[in-house]
Amino acid sequence: MSFELRELNGGIGREIVGLDLTNGISPETSAALRQTWLEYGVLVFRGMGTSPEVQLELSRCFGELEPHPIATFRHPDYPDLILLTNEGGPVGPVYDFGDGPVTQRIPWHTDLAFMTTPNAGALLRMVRKVETGGQTGWLDTAAAYDELDQATKDEIADLEAVYLFRAGLEEMRFNQQGGKRLSPRKENYPHFPPVANPLVWTHPETGRKVLNVSTLNIEYIIGRQDEAGDALIRRLIEHALQPRFQYVHEWENNDMVLWDNRRTMHAAFGHPLDQIRVVHRTTIKGDVAMGRVLPETGTAEVVA
Repeated sequence: MSFELRELNGGIGREIVGLDLTNGISPETSAALRQTWLEYGVLVFRGMGTSPEVQLELSRCFGELEPHPIATFRHPDYPDLILLTNEGGPVGPVYDFGDGPVTQRIPWHTDLAFMTTPNAGALLRMVRKVETGGQTGWLDTAAAYDELDQATKDEIADLEAVYLFRAGLEEMRFNQQGGKRLSPRKENYPHFPPVANPLVWTHPETGRKVLNVSTLNIEYIIGRQDEAGDALIRRLIEHALQPRFQYVHEWENNDMVLWDNRRTMHAAFGHPLDQIRVVHRTTIKGDVAMGRVLPETGTAEVVA
């Protein structure tokens, strides 16, 4: 291989060392990187993200790229890049958790858990880091499933849960972060109907079982919409969020981190509103449906 692997200080992933991205990526290196991604779930490329072109070429080793569905989030010069920055205003809701206004705080979640087909993955590149906060964490939901006791595995094997789009953290039912919302609500989000997804996913490429409890989106277990069902969700979340399954990245400019969205959750820890952060992201398109759309009833409405 044209690169080496280094263990990370956490419960998931590997650092890619010695990879030269200045002269393109050979088919052999591309295939080796993709296999490493599937094996370890999270890959860290320290200091290698020197340009949008490098990020885009690396991203395409892992699959077809998917532009953001809302054109205003796309980079004006690179439509396959998502531009995430609070320069010119916050990119999302602003909250106060007791230490002043913060932006870009997103609790543990799997991207598009509120849709039937999740993203395959994503690659994040730090263009301009903040001095305070701004970390991103990933956790291994495949390892979390593996370490459940057999009785719990049997209990959840055939269960589905309802997952909803969330326009704000205050709408979460589980793993509630608290805090006071400072920014006004916006009503221009697309409408997403409720979906039913299995509590246990089977990874479409590796066959591994994955515990699917996206804390931002999970609403209730179908057929167990009661305190016992909620208690089961809380128990699964508490298990999955153990630090031994996590890796938290302290960003430096030009770092890139790739993750397999089908076997991870991730969280953005947020940063002070008065500090500017610029991030570029590519999204790797998913092509395997995990769940199904539900009819919209009074018990499963999306609040947007």
